[in-house]
Amino acid sequence: MTATATTPMLAPMTDASATPLPATPDGPDLGELREEIDELQEQSTQDLVSPTPKAVEEDEPTPEPTDAIGSEDWPDAERS
Repeated sequence: MTATATTPMLAPMTDASATPLPATPDGPDLGELREEIDELQEQSTQDLVSPTPKAVEEDEPTPEPTDAIGSEDWPDAERS
């Protein structure tokens, strides 16, 4: 296989070129990442996939109960 303008060939990664990872992650940003992960876990999957904008959520009307179709009693029309 040869490299083209659109698909360059990459050198395979060998064990010699791999950077070993520490047994336990260490770094100053891990606390911030953990907080963000915890916040995301509190949200439902539906909210993460298809979030409702706050303006729409605030303006959404409260549903009110209604009568079933055909159950309303209409006054009889008077015949002249």
